[in-house]
Amino acid sequence: MFTVAAEAYDRYMGRYSRPLAVAFADFAEVRAGQRVLDVGCGPGALVAELTGRVGEAGVVAVEPSETFAAAARERFPAVEVHEAVAERLPLADDAFDAVLAQLVVHFMSDPLGGVREMARVARPGGVVAACVWDHGGGGGPLTRFWEAAAEVDPDAVDESDLTGSRQGQLGRLLREAGLEAVEETLLSVTVAHATFEDWWEPFTFGVGPAGAYLAALDPGRAALVRERCRADFPAGGLSLTASAWAARGRVPAAT
Repeated sequence: MFTVAAEAYDRYMGRYSRPLAVAFADFAEVRAGQRVLDVGCGPGALVAELTGRVGEAGVVAVEPSETFAAAARERFPAVEVHEAVAERLPLADDAFDAVLAQLVVHFMSDPLGGVREMARVARPGGVVAACVWDHGGGGGPLTRFWEAAAEVDPDAVDESDLTGSRQGQLGRLLREAGLEAVEETLLSVTVAHATFEDWWEPFTFGVGPAGAYLAALDPGRAALVRERCRADFPAGGLSLTASAWAARGRVPAAT
């Protein structure tokens, strides 16, 4: 799902994750002078925001996709980018002031283990933060696609049951990982789509669960999903507001 070209991801999810990165970095209290880790950086939407706040030398990134890690290195040559999974971070203990995972926890094979690793590499008192689209509450950017898919294929498995996609899940996960002073909020962004094709075409790139699902459909059913989506698209374009659940906590102080 994430072996596609970085440009395909940019068109598919980057259009939402770039503005989300601003609100998420604010929520994680990222500021000048900190050393910050981006876990699951993809092609670099959050990295771009972090480097604008702390400089490239203050950012380290980890990404399991070879394609995306290469893109992040090319786009941010002074950022240290590791090709690795969240559950096994190749980094030292107590190394970062803030550790962030934007739109990543729900794709971890072991979300609790991944968050515990994030906490391990954060310094005592440091912030660990994560966010996931509100797929479970219908507030994410893919809601209409999955609704249309379910109308055509009642057996379609959407993203609503992935870890963190419902209210309260990320907070519980951070507490279970041993973090303190956990806070949760809902972050929202609005993205304009001038035409239906601008909104629809990125679904055909095979990115993420939605793209993989569409690619696996027979052409007839795929066309039906497309037409169900088109029927709801406003003639004058669409401004889509998407929301993500976010939680942050602090690593307990050293004793």
